[in-house]
Amino acid sequence: MNKLKLYNGVEIPSIGLGTWLIPDEEASSVVKNAIELGYRHIDTAQGYGNEVGVGKGIKESKINREDIFITSKINTEDRIKTYVEASASIDESLKKLGVDYIDLMLIHSPQPWVEVNKGNNRHFRENLEVWRALVDAYNAGKLKAIGVSNFLKEDLENIISNSSVKPMVNQFLIHIKNTNLELIKYCKDNDIVVEAYSPLAHGEVLNQKEILDIANKYNVSISKLCLQYIIQLGGVALPKARSKEHLKENFELDFTISEEDMEILKHLEKMTDYGKSSVWRSFGGDL
Repeated sequence: MNKLKLYNGVEIPSIGLGTWLIPDEEASSVVKNAIELGYRHIDTAQGYGNEVGVGKGIKESKINREDIFITSKINTEDRIKTYVEASASIDESLKKLGVDYIDLMLIHSPQPWVEVNKGNNRHFRENLEVWRALVDAYNAGKLKAIGVSNFLKEDLENIISNSSVKPMVNQFLIHIKNTNLELIKYCKDNDIVVEAYSPLAHGEVLNQKEILDIANKYNVSISKLCLQYIIQLGGVALPKARSKEHLKENFELDFTISEEDMEILKHLEKMTDYGKSSVWRSFGGDL
């Protein structure tokens, strides 16, 4: 499995299992199946409500703890947390996951979801408080790496300018027809690894003829093209899946997109109004 190296030397697998919307009671079997298929990177969050199930699946897989990369996120999307609240939530995640350390812990959002990236209230002060809690937990050995999610350039600059430790990862929405090249470049220029959640855009990309035409050129599915696209952008892809069939398909990438086709894919017209499509629903929310 390909891995990327964070600036502190920690290695992160470039394909991970996203577990958003997988209920706690199902998470253990999905995670165990994924690990059996070769996955070594599992992405969860406090806000997903499935850390217990994820931890159970990892334990039941019988794989050595150090061979599994676990990501979770501080639940800042419902309300901005204080240093004390953030610190306590990290300890709670450790307990729920049943582990002594978490490989990567993120601030889930710079703002509550109702405000995220809408307007000028960036919650800079609150984000610095949560970041301070992450830095202290990192220095204490509870976390192997720390980062952020859904942060724009100004949110990242706030952390970088006011802390001795800068984010190692920024996880945000990236998929074909939604590629923020400017933000990706800013992250790379600052040695911040980018991660893509919802790399299949809830299935909407499966309806796009221009994407299908390029996938057919490589004799691969659109989903494989979308994931390889993220990998060749230099990022980490976090597709969500429940069934063994989709878990297996998402994990097996054995082709290369040409530079010419990468440029075409990067600059396809952005999808501006999409949600959980009928395709997404037909796949059981695996996209």
